Parts: sequence; C-alpha cells; structure tokens
Amino acid sequence: MIIFNGHSDILTDINLRRLNGERDVFRKYHYENFLKSNVKSAIWVIWVDPEHSQNPKNRTSQIINSMKEEFDEAADIINVVKRYGDFKKGFEEDKINILIGMEGLTTIEDNVNLIETYYNDIGLRHASLTWNKRNMLASGVGDDTNGVTSLGIKAIEKIEELGILLDVSHLNEKSFWDIVSIVSGPIIASHSNARYFANVKRNLNDEQLLAIANSGGLVGVNSVSVFVNDDRNKQKIDDLIDQIDYIKRLIGIEHIGFGFDFCDFLPPSYVGEPDPITNSITVKGLSSEADIKNLINRMRERGYREEEIELIAYKNYDNLLEKVLK
Repeated sequence: MIIFNGHSDILTDINLRRLNGERDVFRKYHYENFLKSNVKSAIWVIWVDPEHSQNPKNRTSQIINSMKEEFDEAADIINVVKRYGDFKKGFEEDKINILIGMEGLTTIEDNVNLIETYYNDIGLRHASLTWNKRNMLASGVGDDTNGVTSLGIKAIEKIEELGILLDVSHLNEKSFWDIVSIVSGPIIASHSNARYFANVKRNLNDEQLLAIANSGGLVGVNSVSVFVNDDRNKQKIDDLIDQIDYIKRLIGIEHIGFGFDFCDFLPPSYVGEPDPITNSITVKGLSSEADIKNLINRMRERGYREEEIELIAYKNYDNLLEKVLK
C-alpha cells in the first residue's frame, strides 16, 4: 500500500537541526519511518513559526537554504516533484516524492509576483494564503472577522494560473468562503477534520466539507488528538477512523486523503506539550510515519476494502495532482 501524506512539517525539523550543525537530517531521523509504512509521497511545507513572524522573509530564506542543502545531501533518496510526470520518475528510482509547499504566504507581503519566483526557484507546488493569523492576503482562525483581501484575490489568481495546489486549512470561515467564491478549480484542506466530533476552529463544518468536494478537491484527515475528538477518551486510531467514516458518508470517499500533521519531533514551544500519557500530540498508536501501517491495518479490520484504502492513502491525491500540476 502506497501512502501519500498531504501535510508534513519535516522541513522545520531539518532547518532547526541544520542550524545546530547537523547534516543529512531526513536520512538520520525520518527516512526509516517512511520506509516502515511505505510513505512514497508527501507535501513538505515551509512554515514561519510565530517567534520569527516579524521577519518572515529572513526565516523563509533560512529554511529554503537548509532545504536545498538537505536535498543535495539526500539526492539518492528524495525526488522533488515539479510536474505530474515526476512522480513516475520517483517511483522508478525508488525515491520519496516531495512536493514543496508554503503553509502561509506571509513572506511575500504585498509582492504577489514572489509566488512565481518561488514556483520557479524552489519548485513551489502547494500554498495556503495564511497560517493562524491575519496577513496581507487573508485571515486565519485566530481572526474571526476579516476575509480575503484584494491582494489575496490576486494571489489566488496567480496560484491557479501556475498550477499550485491551494490549501484552505488554517483559514477562518470568512476567508474560506471568500476563496470558494473566487476559485475556478479544486481546493484542499490538507490537515483538517470534521467539527462534528471535534468542535475546534481548525476543523470544518459540514457545509465547508461539501464545498471542498464540490470544487473537486479533498480533505486530508489530521491525526492531532484535539482535532480528532473533543473527548480525551476518544482520541485513538479508531476515533480517527470515525472521522474518515463521517467524511466519507458526507462527501464521498474520492474526496478524502491523509494529512497526518506529525510533529512530535518539534519542540513544545512550536507545537504545544504532548499528552502526558502517550507522550505525543497525535492519537495513541499514530505518532510518526512508521505508525501509519497501524491505521491501515485497523481500517481493514473495520471493513474498508483494499480499493477504498488505496483511494484515501494515495490515489485521490494522485488523481487531483494530475489535474492541478502544469
């Protein structure tokens, strides 16, 4: 079973460790986990943490430099995807296919043309307008009132023109619905769940889930415990499958993917304190790529057919990217 993880913060780990003098970070800390569950493709995002939000361009440049150096060192195991056909090349060479994304475009400030610069220079193929806060393009879940700005509309037009996957995770509802009214193609929520079980702003209500499906996009289910269920006793693999069941019934299995959001490798100052019992911020039994096989096996036990699991695990993303990537 091939796995596509639609949201990973590994680039943050790579940058932090390289700044501390380490090298070949992915091979040393993550590669074996990918192999254990056959994770063959992933979206790795460039994310400017709140501590560096006052100078996002500097932090972005730092992450990009670390990323380029890391990719050079790991060229034998990493394949950067820029066109849809690059996936085939990665599979043939037995490498991990990586799409480069930006979790928030705060770094471009008021220069929409920088999106195309990043598209050409680093292979940017995924983007969200903002993270949790408001920027010059749109508003995140930390701002209840504002939506997409006139500059944000231009950014969306550039994103669609270039063939970049547009992500609505982290947006507030007004920005979400603004985007729905603007776009002509598919959108994704790369790492969000249904509010039906976990009533947090980062999750999506039924109307939002349906809007994503109607765009031709998909929702990547998130393994972070507080996004899975409000009840701390219902934050296990089975409860994540309950999320999948619910979204499947509402919008159809062809609009579901994985966006695990593993980040136990990051400092608590970045992601919060782990659960004192599981020592993880994700559901019990699913704390890294190595554990994805546990989810797949439990989905089988819960009655999911192989062809259904394949759709969620990889094929839905594959079908979407064949349409989006230029």
